[in-house]
Amino acid sequence: MNTMKRAVRVKLYQDLVNYKKPTSFQLKETYPLPPYSTVIGMVHSLCGFKEYNEMNISVQGKYSSKVNDLYTRYEFKNAMKYEEGRHQLKAGDFGICRGIATAELLVDVELVIHIIPKNDELIEKIEKAFVYPIEYPSLGRREDLVTIEEVKIVNLHEEVLKKSVKGEKAYGAYIPVEIINNIKLKNSQQGVEYPGTRYKLNKNYVLVNNGTVKAPKIFRKWEKKEVLYGTNILYFRNREICIDEDSYVVFAV
Repeated sequence: MNTMKRAVRVKLYQDLVNYKKPTSFQLKETYPLPPYSTVIGMVHSLCGFKEYNEMNISVQGKYSSKVNDLYTRYEFKNAMKYEEGRHQLKAGDFGICRGIATAELLVDVELVIHIIPKNDELIEKIEKAFVYPIEYPSLGRREDLVTIEEVKIVNLHEEVLKKSVKGEKAYGAYIPVEIINNIKLKNSQQGVEYPGTRYKLNKNYVLVNNGTVKAPKIFRKWEKKEVLYGTNILYFRNREICIDEDSYVVFAV
């Protein structure tokens, strides 16, 4: 057993939430759990960080069902002049279309998130930010408010399992592919190895200028992490995994 770093473990609850997939438009689809970039953004917002602080994140959780909800959608094209029969809104000389679209929402979401900053001195600051948030925290859309149920600093360590262990009941997790290559997992319901849906999730970004010095065009270049989302996970014995002091398995990336 080797001692590793510390982490801030938070347990969160949300009644209705959308973790939008970047490629969904007509139907605003949602990921089953918040992607790493969304969690990192919430942490930076609550802590008041003005620049990126490198950190690893582990995300686990569950939801009870999905529903579809209507929302108001605004569309406009750059430099399109206002036409009375075409546009519902006028902004100066330009026109904006207003209509409805559908968003996919998760219901009764429970999350267990481990936050592991590269700089261990930030642990207490992150803990305090969740215990005494400067504003009501949200995760997903701005209106997707979070109820903070637990905040705890925990120690992480690697451990070789002496017997097979089932994961938290009905909980799913983002399992990085690099971790899957090192441990053996099995779905207790399907009876197959490496079950689940594969995603490429955004984590953090750098700003890249695709224009010129005089006419810059700044874009975000995202670092993506390939993960497998699975539920009802069984961890086989004689495999080394990362866990915290309360026996929560940690899939940090």
